[in-house]
Amino acid sequence: MTAADHPFSLLLPVYHADQPTHFLRAFQSAVTEQTRMPAEVVLVQDGPVSVELQHAINSVVANSPIPVNCVVLDENVGLARALTVGLHACRHEFIARMDADDISLPRRFELEVPLLESGYDLVGTGMLEFDQNGKVLGRRVPPTGAETIARAARFKDPFNHPTVVYRKAAVLDAGGYRELRLMEDYWLFARMIQRGARTENMPDPLVMYRVDAGAYHRRGGWRLFSSEMRLQVVLRREHFTTTTQFIRNVVVRGGYRFVPTVIRRLLYRRMSVRKVSPND
Repeated sequence: MTAADHPFSLLLPVYHADQPTHFLRAFQSAVTEQTRMPAEVVLVQDGPVSVELQHAINSVVANSPIPVNCVVLDENVGLARALTVGLHACRHEFIARMDADDISLPRRFELEVPLLESGYDLVGTGMLEFDQNGKVLGRRVPPTGAETIARAARFKDPFNHPTVVYRKAAVLDAGGYRELRLMEDYWLFARMIQRGARTENMPDPLVMYRVDAGAYHRRGGWRLFSSEMRLQVVLRREHFTTTTQFIRNVVVRGGYRFVPTVIRRLLYRRMSVRKVSPND
């Protein structure tokens, strides 16, 4: 590490539904395999977990080459509150997000963190989707450039949330994480953009995102539709979207929640995921 390098925290929530083997792989990829390692891991255990997952958590705490601050919540409080607790527990201004079932590629932090050091507040990357057999299904390429990101944010989340690094102060200035099922990150990023945060995306995939059999089913139904409507109402109320954009989002994004899962999968993959070429 050079004198110009800033230490950063890795914020990693884990809860009862996470698989021990996936968690161990995620931790390894984001710590020991990185060409630039975090200075600490803030591991938020969101409520009771299985015996097997507890063993995995104990193992990484005991054997990690860097300090692990394991914050244990007595009950499952949900992602937004777990991330809020973890955010405040992070000792460093620069924070990297990681989910407990994804894989960070080795140069992720070496490439991302310098953008924070150069003055950005929120940085994301592209990512590769892979299935339970390890097969790469496609590539998500995010919008790049502040204007393009801000324009895209009026319709969808312009960041792949498991890939982001950000400044703690910029997150807190935007109000931090707030509860909104499966949309906590999108809501936060929209508020950060609204507050003038400097944003950028790196198009290259630096995270592998695990897609399980129920992924597309979870993107639909009344509960997610309710979250979608809450999001659209607050984005309009805060003048992040126009009336025309609000109506479009309610019709398109809201309607998407009720199409059959097989069609939802086809629409999502057509609109969001590129096929992987031999050069990827």
